Amino acid sequence: MSTKNTISLLSILCAANVFAQTDSTNVNNLEAVEVKGGKFEFRKKLSVENKETIGSTDLLRAACCNLGESFTNNPSVDVNYSDATTGARQIKLLGLSGTYVQMLTENFPNLRGAAIPYSLNYIPGTWMQSIQVSKGASSVKNGPESITGQINVEMLKPHLIDGVLGNIYINSKLKTEANAAGAIRLTNKVSTALLLHAENASMAHDENNDGFLDMPKVKQLSLANRWGYRYKHVLSQFMVKMLHEERDGGQDKHQSTSDRYGIMVNTDRYEGQWKNAYMFLDEHNTSIALILAGQLHDADNNIGKSVYDVNNNTGYAQLLFETDLTPMHNLAAGISYNYDYYKEDVELANPATSNCNGRHRLTEATVGAYAQYTLKLSDKLTAMAGLREDYNEAYGAFFTPRVHLKYSPSKLLSLRASSGKGYRTPHALAENSPLLATGRAIYITPNLNQEEAWNHGISAAFSIPVAEKTLLLNAEYYYTDFLQQLVVNREQDSLLIFENLDGRSYSHTIQVDATYPFTKGFEMTAAYRWQSAKSTYDGCLKERPLTSRYKGMLTLSYKTPLEIWQFDVTGQLIGPMRLYKAVGNTDKTPAYGLLNIQVTREFRLFSVYIGGENLTNYKQKNPIMGADTPWGTNFDATQIWAPTDGIMGYIGLRFKFNKY
Repeated sequence: MSTKNTISLLSILCAANVFAQTDSTNVNNLEAVEVKGGKFEFRKKLSVENKETIGSTDLLRAACCNLGESFTNNPSVDVNYSDATTGARQIKLLGLSGTYVQMLTENFPNLRGAAIPYSLNYIPGTWMQSIQVSKGASSVKNGPESITGQINVEMLKPHLIDGVLGNIYINSKLKTEANAAGAIRLTNKVSTALLLHAENASMAHDENNDGFLDMPKVKQLSLANRWGYRYKHVLSQFMVKMLHEERDGGQDKHQSTSDRYGIMVNTDRYEGQWKNAYMFLDEHNTSIALILAGQLHDADNNIGKSVYDVNNNTGYAQLLFETDLTPMHNLAAGISYNYDYYKEDVELANPATSNCNGRHRLTEATVGAYAQYTLKLSDKLTAMAGLREDYNEAYGAFFTPRVHLKYSPSKLLSLRASSGKGYRTPHALAENSPLLATGRAIYITPNLNQEEAWNHGISAAFSIPVAEKTLLLNAEYYYTDFLQQLVVNREQDSLLIFENLDGRSYSHTIQVDATYPFTKGFEMTAAYRWQSAKSTYDGCLKERPLTSRYKGMLTLSYKTPLEIWQFDVTGQLIGPMRLYKAVGNTDKTPAYGLLNIQVTREFRLFSVYIGGENLTNYKQKNPIMGADTPWGTNFDATQIWAPTDGIMGYIGLRFKFNKY
């Protein structure tokens, strides 16, 4: 890391007096809440938002090597590969891509901009304590960027590790991972933790014999160091994190060709955060707080003959005051500042027809202020209204209103409604660099608009007594309507266009899910989701490509009475999707099923787990179009709708040695 970058990071971290953020329920976010089970009931009964917590027990029901693999058993969040060469993955929520989901780590915006394409690989599963998924309009506290929802990752805290824990993993593709986390309590007030992660997937696999690796070879090393201070009404946390990742894909190096289509993506990422809180010990639960964070992200993308090098530095600060005016009335108010710097060097394979080659520099600062009021009338009615006013140096001032209502007429029923607006600045290449794996020329419309959308949602959660147990049933509907949007237009044969929306763009999502414990230790969850996501391309309103029309999921989990054995089964049915370029004689994909199974055996100090993924062995037969002519305009590795790998088995070891 250069001296300039080091100074930038230190400046970000030391710019102001330090406090940390609290949430809208007066539970300090520095103090993590560990949710070991019952995530469905926790979500439906407590929060005014439609929020679901994936707790530590849920994270163990699958391999969960990283954040992207933590949603295997979640019916709301989809994780798909962006293309067949780079291994980049993206989240989809409410029928829309992950750029519209605001990613948070410990309640501050993170994994934005140039980090988006590979961000789901940046947080190891062993490092995570819990994940909160909020659908629809979220709190205004974290900024205006949430459109379809928020995903917040809580990482392990030093005072909660209590010794050493770790995970070792290897799969049938010979991908290996090792994770460890250890903590020391230096005094009753101060504790520190060290978190380590190493990943190596260096074996070449080409199951369909098209000459291209099914998945890139990946090497990653990451390290994090956390410090915590806790004394009476003062809390403080500090963390630094470093990551280095290398991706090597494309055509197999061992094949006889002098003109190999290669994929090389090298990433260095540095993060820092400093959070402190001062809480007044009175009946009003008053606190003042501020969070400071900074990220330095440097990625070199070499995809075929295209070169895209990006450096994205970010600084973030938020100051917050919160108090209970009375037991019924809560007020939160604060200010925030976000700074982004982009340096892009672009050399695309088709310079004659692409318009984005050259060196680009961009700085963007956004200053905002917000207020959020929560009214709680007994345990039946809760209302939360939030307002933000932000000023962006490129787009000027904009106003973000959001409102949430929760009504529980009885213990058997909870009704929720939400409505709100979201804004975000699009970055065409930084957020979509895997799309360079195409032979098409790339055109970016000058003066892209700031994206702007409304999201409205309603939901009903039922707790129904059935055979002396409780059936938890949830039904919800969300509608997202874009006023401005960056449209990725892939409808033309030889051109990939990033353009402003000219027409309508929206998504409808309906989901029903149910959870029932048949016996002690045996639980089943079934879910079905239908969605319609459309946008305007070349003047025609069409379904968004590569977005499934429906999804069904069934999960079964059984733990033996002594909790020695645990069995987890997850089945999915993925509905058809529209292809943006017809393959053969069809422009629709077939529906297909996936099956994952894991068995865990607990011992006193460790546990052993073994499992299999994609046991139906369903694969997309020809994931790369024009694989035999990679330098032609018909080459396209970005139309991915199903797994490119077949059956994959794995085995792992989790251990924990308590010190206290």
